[in-house]
Amino acid sequence: MTVAVETGTWQLDPVASTVALRHKTMWGLVTVTGTFTAISGVGEVRPDGSATGTVTLDATSLDTRHAKRDTHLRSADFFDTDRHPEITFAVRGADRLDTDGVRVTGQLTVRGISRPQTFTARLASAEADGVTLEAEFAVDREQFGMGWNQLGMMRGLTAVTATLRFTRTQA
Repeated sequence: MTVAVETGTWQLDPVASTVALRHKTMWGLVTVTGTFTAISGVGEVRPDGSATGTVTLDATSLDTRHAKRDTHLRSADFFDTDRHPEITFAVRGADRLDTDGVRVTGQLTVRGISRPQTFTARLASAEADGVTLEAEFAVDREQFGMGWNQLGMMRGLTAVTATLRFTRTQA
């Protein structure tokens, strides 16, 4: 049974939401994981059931539990947070596919470089006052000017995993 998501404005709940990444390094022998600890967002569900919105990550909040690595990730080799403190995903459309599938299309901006991004999310829960989406998608960091790769240690795509909880703020 498909549950309708109420029309109106929705606010991301940063306490109930997470955005994490994972990337293989050391020639595929080690997986680095990290979580963005400061996220925000807003969305709007239209009467036709489609949605738009924006999710913003504070790039300086990436925590891999290794201070030296986190400092390097904030540098110009990677996120260049002095010049580009935010990562944004502007949702251009979010359309229901089936009972719990949602096709999300939008624009990911990292380091001031924007690229289209489409993925399928799962509607984990939908109540009158709250919606939770879960998604995982891959990002090619080189498309965003992050080509640093000492001795060829870093290969492949970066996996991004998100659990986003939105609460309804107005009809």
